Amino acid sequence: MTQQDTTWRRDRIGSALRGDNPTVLARLEAGFAVVGDAQFLPGYCVLLAEDPRVGRLTDLPRPRRLRFLADVDLLAEAVEVVCGRRDPGFRRVDVEILGNAVPHLHAHVRARYGWEPAERVDDPVHLYPPEVWADPATALGPRHDELRGDLTAELDRLQKL
Repeated sequence: MTQQDTTWRRDRIGSALRGDNPTVLARLEAGFAVVGDAQFLPGYCVLLAEDPRVGRLTDLPRPRRLRFLADVDLLAEAVEVVCGRRDPGFRRVDVEILGNAVPHLHAHVRARYGWEPAERVDDPVHLYPPEVWADPATALGPRHDELRGDLTAELDRLQKL
């Protein structure tokens, strides 16, 4: 990607609302399901709340809060189905709403695998070292198009249930 191609990263929610965030998998009721930039654990996704001014889950009125959590559940199920089908080493999905480094409400949905290093398999994913997160070999790119397509199709299927 060129510098111009990555300007959406500075405003992920705004770019999703405008339709120019290339990581968007699906528009859900309370936000956007996006595929993560780092795919060292294939299937990493994030649910971005639709309003960038919302910083915490409790900033939402209870009905919107419950809708956001339902969308997290939908995304987690899609990741579980797709990653379980694609990789026999798939173990589970971890879900986290952290909010420490990025000020807007979002939820991480992380696929976990039996092939992860023994010293990392029981830790939260955010404890992986920075060089793993920044490794160009696992950065989101065209080689993830099939995974992205599978996740989008599964989200579409689950939304119709």
